[in-house]
Amino acid sequence: MARRWFTSSLCALALLAPGSIGAASAAEAEGSRTSLRVMTRNLYLGADLAPVLAATSPQGLVAAVTAVWANVQATDFPERAEALADEIAASDPHLVGVQEAVLWRSQTPAGPGSATHVEYDFLQILLDELAARGKHYAAVASVTVGSDFEAPRSTPTGLQDIRLTDRDVLLARTDLPAHKFSVANPQAARFQSHVPICRPVLGCPPNAPLRIERGGVAADATLHGRASRVVTTHLEPAAPAVQEAQADELLAGPLNTTLPTVLLGDLNSAAGGVGATPGTNTQSHNRILAAGFTDAWTATRPRDPGFTCCQAPDLRNAASTLTQRIDYVLFRGKVKALTAHRVGHTRADRTPSGLWPSDHAGVRSVLQLR
Repeated sequence: MARRWFTSSLCALALLAPGSIGAASAAEAEGSRTSLRVMTRNLYLGADLAPVLAATSPQGLVAAVTAVWANVQATDFPERAEALADEIAASDPHLVGVQEAVLWRSQTPAGPGSATHVEYDFLQILLDELAARGKHYAAVASVTVGSDFEAPRSTPTGLQDIRLTDRDVLLARTDLPAHKFSVANPQAARFQSHVPICRPVLGCPPNAPLRIERGGVAADATLHGRASRVVTTHLEPAAPAVQEAQADELLAGPLNTTLPTVLLGDLNSAAGGVGATPGTNTQSHNRILAAGFTDAWTATRPRDPGFTCCQAPDLRNAASTLTQRIDYVLFRGKVKALTAHRVGHTRADRTPSGLWPSDHAGVRSVLQLR
């Protein structure tokens, strides 16, 4: 049985004065009063964690965490957040589905207890950059996913614990009056389907029940009197059967509604199998389409492959290496896709020091609620 999705204690957001849509196309302008602007954006946690999970000794674990943390610092989220905030500000979405909105914390010296000193709070950094651009967003709901891991790294003065907390978040505008746009019924949950971890250096259940969990968040958005359910998620990339079971949990949970429904997220399921890797050669995308959903990208750009993944782990590859489409805006019900565009996918989108904004491109779309 799928885990029951619960309603968050967050109150409904009343949202205030319309922002500029920017240079809207004719399609975007059509039915603008009922055109819901949405975006999905994977922020990239800053490094590939595979070496940590592959460590076979305490010394190997310390070396892997040390290398991962060096990459997190080198991929410089505060700099990348400026580019990501520019993307959002230019698109002016009502709602943004955010994946890998991670919180990195440390404890010096390493030892008992959990690390609490904040090194990087990706969500807060991004919100601050948006506010600096006059754009006002708040987290409607969030869920801690991918589990909460802590391990030591080496420093010149000894060991330091590094803690990773991964989150999926749904952001909504807070600068529109409630009669124009509002959000209610926030929900958040983890999936029952997950990947258990058993490594000699990390431990094995039941003594050290480590697990990589995923989940999602949802809320009901009302735009000029027309309501819709908006959901964001990040499905498992390492175990196809688990990922597909998570897609089924979504369909049985927050996507099981009579409201017009929008799904934003990184499904880790390659569209049409194009460019698929062992982790993305799955049926999750097809299963959701078979449940009545339409892909906004193929609905508006059927001849464009629209690749969204993935750049190099250090984000400094000169030429884009996007070869598969795994980030989506999907919809069902009385909704029509007017436009769909990628963001963060061209060389001009890179930061001044040459970093891609993320290892993924984002997708923005304008959807008319009919």
